[in-house]
Order: sequence, then structure tokens, then C-alpha cells
Amino acid sequence: MTAFLAITCAILGLAVGSFLNVVIARVPKKESVVTPRSRCPGCATPIAPRDNVPVVSWLLLRAKCRTCGEPISARYPLVELGTAVLFGVVAARIGAHAELPAFLVVTAGLVAISAVDLEKFIVPNRILYPTLFIAAPLLLAAAVIDGDWSQARTAAIGGVLGFGLLLVIHLVSPAGMGFGDVRLAGLIGMTVGWLSVGEVLVALFLAFLLAAVVGVGLILVGVKGRKDKVPFGPFLAGGALLAVLFGAQILDWYRI
Repeated sequence: MTAFLAITCAILGLAVGSFLNVVIARVPKKESVVTPRSRCPGCATPIAPRDNVPVVSWLLLRAKCRTCGEPISARYPLVELGTAVLFGVVAARIGAHAELPAFLVVTAGLVAISAVDLEKFIVPNRILYPTLFIAAPLLLAAAVIDGDWSQARTAAIGGVLGFGLLLVIHLVSPAGMGFGDVRLAGLIGMTVGWLSVGEVLVALFLAFLLAAVVGVGLILVGVKGRKDKVPFGPFLAGGALLAVLFGAQILDWYRI
């Protein structure tokens, strides 16, 4: 049952990843993600359905537009594959429980936010708020379905904790921690808090650890200087996903 659920969600993730590519491309430009249909950025030709199959079309077209030969960024299949993999592993971790839709919505939101933050150095509210406003009611619905409000309470505590901790850092060093990251930490705290408050702390710890390791690595190889900015959103997302998958085991190991 778990394998079937994971595979089904991974297939769903391919389709969601295709939509996320539209979101990632259009949201920074403040364009609609619904209309018009996807078009080639080079020749403006609408993309035919046969050329819009996740991953497969990119491979068959050899990463080029069928009409004008404009290169198609590798980001497109990477987002689609990445979303599929994450949907599969999150589904395997959460299982066939009422909160799974909320976790998948947040996973999709984290993928899109991370991609935009990497390219534009912003955590877009036009992605973060819809993710929050969809995920929160889904978690409340899960509490109603399960008849257990304890996880909803820890989710609320986690949201306040994530938001509050990064807000303190933002107030101390506004240049070092943007307010978009503070909002994102609130979303992550709410979602991971559904599992436990301790796992929220694990998510934030892993986010800072990943940022430190990658930041030092980029400086050592000469890609970044000490004063260059590195977007923190992807590290928050990475810490959150690692906490969802392994947070309980990390806490158990810590308590030994």
C-alpha cells in the first residue's frame, strides 16, 4: 500500500512540477499562472500538448523548441523530476493519512519558492501565501477527520515558533535575514509542527547547518565571496523536508 501510494503521488508530482515551472517563470514577472498557454520564450509559439509532457518532451526535443530551436532550460525537467521524487518520499513518510494533501501542497510550494529564491533572491508572497492558505485548512480538516486536535495545536505552536525565532534574527540583522524568510519559517513551522515541535527545531537547525556548509564550500571553491548574498529560502526548504523525513530519528538519536 505504501509503495502504491508513493508511486501514485510521484506521478502526480510530475504533473504538479510541470505547473510549478509556469509558476516559477511567471510569478516574478507578476504574470498570470493560468493564462495564456505556455509559449516558447524565443518565438512565442504556443507549446503543443505533445511537447508538454513532463521530462519526456524535453528529452525528445533535445532541450530545444520544436519551432525555433531556442534552448529549453534544464530547470524544467529538474523541477518536474524533483517534485515527483519529493512527492513520492513525502507520501511514503506520511502514509495514507488525512494530512498528506497538506504536506504535498507545502512540498510543492517549497519547490517553487526555492527555485524563485535561487534565481531572484526573493521569497515571493504570491507563492507563499496561497500555499499557506491552502495547507492550513487542509491540516484543520485532517484534525476534524482524525478527531484529534493535539497535532493541530502543535502545528500552531510550530508556526509561531518558526516565525518568532527567525523574526528575532531579522530584527537583529535585517540585512542578513529577509522578512520573506521569516514568513517562510512560519509556514514550515506550522507544517513540520504537525509532526512535533521538536522537529521544527530540527528543521531550523538543519537549515542553518546546510547554509553554513554550502556557504563555506562556495567560498572555498571561489564561486562566492564572503560578502556575497546566498538565498536562505532553499536551505529552509531543505531543512524542512529533511526534518519531515528524518526528524523523528534525529530526535531519538539526540535523546540517547
